[in-house]
Amino acid sequence: MTELNDAFENALKDIKKLTTRPDDATMLKLYALYKQGSVGDVKGDKPGFFDFVGAAKYEAWEKNQGMSTDEAKQQYIDLVNKLGS
Repeated sequence: MTELNDAFENALKDIKKLTTRPDDATMLKLYALYKQGSVGDVKGDKPGFFDFVGAAKYEAWEKNQGMSTDEAKQQYIDLVNKLGS
């Protein structure tokens, strides 16, 4: 494993240790960066209009279209570190 992947795995563990839940916008950003870092560009169809949460997650992930997985991992790590400070 690379150093970046190790740091990403640690950030995934650290996010669960936060004492307060981040706001919804930050949660969406974390979700989108996690998906982009672990899967890559968004795949599949956008959830239907009445699936508000699913649609919001899809749109947040879609905004990262074209971002490399390494860049997404680094941004995720940076955001988790900022939240843990």
